[in-house]
Amino acid sequence: MLETSARLLKLLSLLQAHRDWSGPELSTRLGVSTRTIRNDVERLRSLGYPVHATPGVAGGYRLGAGAALPPLLLDDEEAVAVAVGLGRAAGGGVEGIEETSVRALAKLEQVLPSRLRRRVSALNAYTVQIPGNAPSVPPEVLTTIANAARDHEGLRFDYTGHEGDATMRNVEPHRLVHRRGRWYLVGYDVDRGGWRTFRVDRMRLRTPSGPRFTPRELPGDGDVAAYVEKGLNTAMWRYRATVLLHAPAERMRELPLGLEVEPVDEATCLLKLGGDDVNGMAVWIGFLGVDFEVLDPPELAEHVLRLSERYRRAVSGR
Repeated sequence: MLETSARLLKLLSLLQAHRDWSGPELSTRLGVSTRTIRNDVERLRSLGYPVHATPGVAGGYRLGAGAALPPLLLDDEEAVAVAVGLGRAAGGGVEGIEETSVRALAKLEQVLPSRLRRRVSALNAYTVQIPGNAPSVPPEVLTTIANAARDHEGLRFDYTGHEGDATMRNVEPHRLVHRRGRWYLVGYDVDRGGWRTFRVDRMRLRTPSGPRFTPRELPGDGDVAAYVEKGLNTAMWRYRATVLLHAPAERMRELPLGLEVEPVDEATCLLKLGGDDVNGMAVWIGFLGVDFEVLDPPELAEHVLRLSERYRRAVSGR
């Protein structure tokens, strides 16, 4: 009986880790006959696991979605990753998910072995998460977008720009990206004939969704994170700035900030960045720890001047 139970757990782990398995593949992995595999699949079904079977040469087994959530098998690293992720989600970012994340984390920690519980506790205790003021996004919006990208289905939505203007968009979704507390959608805008990056909190999805599409290749080397980073440093923000940094470009690129700088000479470089809050931009530039000159816009230069005067007053009595 112990051998059968262990084999069922191994079979379930394989089904959860891979989308499709043929009967012979599972038979080879587990060292049993295909008939035993069929019997084990029936046992899993009786326990509530919706294992779908497709007959024929190209057929096989797949773990599908059921009416209820059956138990999941997680290895040590997966369990730690889920626990840490739930801890971060409890700090916000997705609308209404904080309380749910706390409940799920409490259930998971209750069954974690002590060795894993210590690892999770150490990570949470010695990791500082700075909450931001970015708007949260309903989880159903994120799942709808993610499902559309997975299934290659177009999205139709109303989008509010920086100046408050609303437009209707037909987009082939490519990837969701989370950066500095905000969610972004990278997709191909069909009506405008080009790739765009959209802030999800500014999107209002329409139904029905758009037609199915054949996926396109993202420009450049296909690095979606780099594509979003580049876009956010320029066109995505209300304010766009150009700053002359009194430091070599190589030195600034070594900082773990993903800065895109253009060398001017051996001692200076140009930094282009953007933001919705010029005061926050002024503070952030100061964190770079080098002398700089604001070339544009004038609003940023004014805030830098105000900030410098405030710092000067803070130490004028010394």
